[in-house]
Amino acid sequence: MTITITERILSGIKQTISTGEKVTIDLREAAGLTGSGDGLGGRTYFDNAFAALRFANPIRAVSRVVKYTGSSAMFVAKTGNAASQTNPWTYTFTPDSGTPGTNTTIWQLPTRVITAQLPIRTAVMSDVNYLNEAIVQDLMMEFASIEGASMVQNNDQAGSTTTTTGSTNGLRGLDYYTSAAASAYGTSGTAITNGIHSIATQSKAGALAYDDIVNLTQVFPPQYWALPGNAWMMHPDTIHNLRNLGPVSAIKQFAEVGDTDGGAVANIFGFPVIPNANIDVVGAGNFPVYLANWPLFMTIADVEEMTIQAMEQTSPGYITLYCEKRLVSTVRDPFAGVRLAST
Repeated sequence: MTITITERILSGIKQTISTGEKVTIDLREAAGLTGSGDGLGGRTYFDNAFAALRFANPIRAVSRVVKYTGSSAMFVAKTGNAASQTNPWTYTFTPDSGTPGTNTTIWQLPTRVITAQLPIRTAVMSDVNYLNEAIVQDLMMEFASIEGASMVQNNDQAGSTTTTTGSTNGLRGLDYYTSAAASAYGTSGTAITNGIHSIATQSKAGALAYDDIVNLTQVFPPQYWALPGNAWMMHPDTIHNLRNLGPVSAIKQFAEVGDTDGGAVANIFGFPVIPNANIDVVGAGNFPVYLANWPLFMTIADVEEMTIQAMEQTSPGYITLYCEKRLVSTVRDPFAGVRLAST
């Protein structure tokens, strides 16, 4: 077994403490990787390993995140009115007299899992500095990128030959909730077809215009306006298109309205703009712009933490990392978000 430089130094220190004699520690060590030494007995210096930054999941940063244990998660919403909408100003109590009457709606979603398998040569792990940490961090970012795409683009109702976003094994994507003039809860029950809510959707045709953003803001319910967590979410190319709008009039240039930091389209009408590369740009049949109070609109439920296990005996000379992440995501309050449909 190869003795590392650290082990040689520690061994030398122990020896000089016990004997009181001068000890010479030989730091010349051939690399664990064949041919990586430069000359006889030499050793190539490996700088700290790193991975290029991946595009993580912007939805996770602003949505409600909870932890749970189980094979599924159920969501319950109170609906309807308890007070009489005809005349609530009396001493008379009439059970369930509201319009609509008080009720609850439920929906249940199964736990979804993302997995990865990564074999690593033991010689590489002994040679390359910071490799373990770089691998773990990159895997976490890779999982975040995978879940982020599924939360927007995946159709959990239909199987597909394209399984990168999960299809029936993936999350329920924002783009596959029902479009409607007014928001509404989906059907109540425990089937996978329940809980597909309707999201208030403003339609547009042609290129994105200033008035499209103005009209979408009007659709956003006013009870959410003053709450923390309100934000626009759109593709970086959509942000570019808004910045590049020609001047219709001086007041209709985004560089002159809504931004307090001098950056065009960093904020729109007081709400921050979050770039999300998983959301489509303007095109037929997609949703290029979302505006929501994200902590109320979306909930992400994680099963504990991401699990990483190293197995040393899977293949000689290799350590194999097995990684797993389990979660559920859903639109929790369909009234807390609106979107723009490109037709």
